[in-house]
Amino acid sequence: MKQLIVIFAILIALPSVAQQSITLEECYQLVTTNYPLAKQSQLLDAQNKLDKEVVSTSKLPQLSLDAQATYQSDVIEIPIPNAGIEPLNKDQYRATLSVNQLIYNGGATDASLNLKSAQLKTKQKQLEVSLYQLKQKINQLYFSVLLAQESGLLLNAKQAQLQAKLKEVQSGIKYGVILPSSDKVLEAELLKIGQQFQELESNKATLIETLSSLINQPLDVSTKFKNPLVQTDLQSDLARPEQKLFQLKKEEITTSEILLSKQNAPKLLGFATGGYGNPGLNMLDNSFQTFYTVGVKLNWNVFDWNANKKQRQSLAINKDIVDNESEVFKLNTTIEINQQQKEIDKTEGFITSDLEIINLRKEVLKTADSQLKNGVITSSAYITELTNLYEDENTLVKHKIELQLAKANYNVIKGQ
Repeated sequence: MKQLIVIFAILIALPSVAQQSITLEECYQLVTTNYPLAKQSQLLDAQNKLDKEVVSTSKLPQLSLDAQATYQSDVIEIPIPNAGIEPLNKDQYRATLSVNQLIYNGGATDASLNLKSAQLKTKQKQLEVSLYQLKQKINQLYFSVLLAQESGLLLNAKQAQLQAKLKEVQSGIKYGVILPSSDKVLEAELLKIGQQFQELESNKATLIETLSSLINQPLDVSTKFKNPLVQTDLQSDLARPEQKLFQLKKEEITTSEILLSKQNAPKLLGFATGGYGNPGLNMLDNSFQTFYTVGVKLNWNVFDWNANKKQRQSLAINKDIVDNESEVFKLNTTIEINQQQKEIDKTEGFITSDLEIINLRKEVLKTADSQLKNGVITSSAYITELTNLYEDENTLVKHKIELQLAKANYNVIKGQ
């Protein structure tokens, strides 16, 4: 029973000690949610909510409190002798509380709320565009790490081959088949490989650290970066978030036009004022009195020197500007897509020739290996051929990674 418990505990612990791995798609998702700029989404929502609450207060009763005390050099008097009406005091006091309630304003308040919503959509889409543009930076870092990862595997293979060859050479020297000191050349080359490992790991660590900061996810040199099989769709249409942004900008302008059309509409308000003062509304009563007034009032700006019309013309020009920006974006994006497609075609051609070169190098190395065993050539000549093969294999790996990078950038540029 205890053995079963131990086995069960080990099985539970296995995921935690397993090697961490990550994919390109996961990096895309993480940068979208974890990059500091992504926090602005919630801030924009909170800001828009407050702005809407401010606009909505125009529908609520507006209260104002006024108080004044004055002294006048002269007051109204009744020019009738012996009328028994006392003149007003020259010192007068008044305190009033007024309430104004908007009844009708042509829908300007609702239009303002709609504009705030349209502005929020535009800002949120602009944020999405900014985050989307980080994908190409993710591509560059991710595939650079992949290149370092694959180069490390090749370097490991070269190291293993040299170590095996060193044993053969040392055995040949022992039996007098191979010239003495031939093993020293191989040992020196193995030391060089150790230096190459250090440089490769240092560069890889820097790349991983940068990527880790960008996606806000803990990564280290032990993290396994999975090689994605990137596919491109030449028939698909452009689907970038910028296109939706241009559309939202035009919708925001249209909403602004609707608001402008309602700003000159007549405004109907109800009001009530209550007060206490000396004198009150009865100017002939020279004492402190309470008073009130209620009513409705209409406010209509019938002529604004065409200011509203000119503002709408300005908004129409803004629409033309957005259309122009959209055309420029499509043109530049099409150029980028064509350039990336040519890069893909060029790299695919390189890979084809790389494979032919490597096959030839393997044949040459096979011959050199046989010649070294028979003492026909030196270790230096063998290392030269081995290094040539390694460099060509490294070039093949580089071109394969570059091809995947070009395809990934193609997809990002096209919005796939």
